[in-house]
Amino acid sequence: MVDASQGPPPPPPSPARRSDATRGAILDAARRRFAADGYERATIRAIAKDARIDPSMVMRYFGNKESLFAAAVTLDLRLPDLTALPRGEIGRALVSHFLSLWEGNGELTAILRVGVTNPAGAERMQSVFREQLLPVAQQVCPDPEQVSGRAALCASQLLGLALTRYVLRFGPAVELSGPEIVAWLAPTLQRYLTAPSP
Repeated sequence: MVDASQGPPPPPPSPARRSDATRGAILDAARRRFAADGYERATIRAIAKDARIDPSMVMRYFGNKESLFAAAVTLDLRLPDLTALPRGEIGRALVSHFLSLWEGNGELTAILRVGVTNPAGAERMQSVFREQLLPVAQQVCPDPEQVSGRAALCASQLLGLALTRYVLRFGPAVELSGPEIVAWLAPTLQRYLTAPSP
């Protein structure tokens, strides 16, 4: 017998709320799995099991592992405040910072690999450029109308290094020591960010 004093049962969740909850569960499981296993070893099947759903649902929401990774990974580059540095040390500080990030973070290498082959990964890299690198470049560029071009040139150097050293693993790029990389690239980034326009 139903107890009328408790009122009617709550309505079932709407399809949109269920969809958001499923998507969130997949992303949470993917973040944990990518962190534990790395990009290469994490599988859609394992992520689906962690999220307690069928693997076909992961594919329905994200299409493939690359798109899921791009959606799940949060990239905070923790860039330094360049205004707190002596002007002549900006290039050195940025190269040193990025080198330490790449050396200690497999997710950055994985998102770079995904970014060159997958539209969702490319969009993630573009959003990092817009939201994190551009504001830092604005702090020090002498001509505000050229900030985006100067920041893009910096990105080309840093991503080129990462691609050859960590993804393609060119022998000479892998063999360079950290101090050598800083010594070679710092003057270039310094010029891109602070020199007068050519």
